Amino acid sequence: MHHVRFRDPAGAVRSGEWHGDSVSFGGETYDLDEVDILPPCEPSKIVCIGRNYAKHAEERNEDVPDRPMLFLKPPNTLAGHGDTVTLPAGKENVEHEAELGVVIGEQCRNVAAEDADSVIAGYTILNDVSNRDDQDIEKNWVRGKAFDGAAPIGPVVADPDHLADDAQISLRVNGETRQDSSIDYLIFSIPELIEEITTYMTLEAGDVISTGTPEGVGPLEDGDHVEVEVEGVGVLEHDVRQE
Repeated sequence: MHHVRFRDPAGAVRSGEWHGDSVSFGGETYDLDEVDILPPCEPSKIVCIGRNYAKHAEERNEDVPDRPMLFLKPPNTLAGHGDTVTLPAGKENVEHEAELGVVIGEQCRNVAAEDADSVIAGYTILNDVSNRDDQDIEKNWVRGKAFDGAAPIGPVVADPDHLADDAQISLRVNGETRQDSSIDYLIFSIPELIEEITTYMTLEAGDVISTGTPEGVGPLEDGDHVEVEVEGVGVLEHDVRQE
C-alpha cells in the first residue's frame, strides 16, 4: 500500500491511500485536483546522510567518509508534493539532491543493524535542496540545509515490500534527467544507518532518514519544475521560485 496525508475539500486532514491519480479515505475517493497533498509523515527531525554515494562525493571533490556523515533538517524544512519551494534570496548556487527517505515506525534507540527492518514503517522520497553558497563555508550547514522548504517530501509512504534492493532513483528538472542511479550504490546500507543513528539519538515515529544523493546534482532556478522518482515508491513533484 502507498499511504498519503491530504486535506480534503472540507479542510479536514486525512490519512488515506494513494491510487496514482486519486486518493481515498473512509469510503470516499477524491481526484488529486480536489485535495491538497501534505507531507506524508510529521517528523520531529530528518536525519540526512552526506556523501553516501561515491560518485557524488567525487563530483563534489570530497572524500568518501569512513563512517556515515550525519546532519539534521528540522520540521520547518518540510514541503509537500505539488508545493512551490522558495529559494533563499541572494544565493547563486542552490542545488537539487534526489534521495530515498526511510520513515521510522516507532520510537527506538540502540537498534542493531539486524533488527533495523522492525522499526521501518516504509519509504518515501525527498529532495535535499541545498544552498551551496553557505554550505561550502560553514561547518554546521544550518544556512545551507535548514532553510524553510528545503526538504520537499512525499507524496507517499510506501510499505517496505514495494522497494527493491536495486531500486532506481532519478531526478528531472523541466523534463530533463539530471540524476539517474540506483540505491544499490549506497555506501552505508539502510540497516547500517539505523544502527549508527540510534547509537546517538532516539528516533521517533514519523522521523525520516534521508539516505544521500547520487551523482548529477545541479542548480535550481526560478520557475523550475522538479520530479524525483524512486522505483516502487512513486514520483515527488514540486516547483521552485526565487525569492
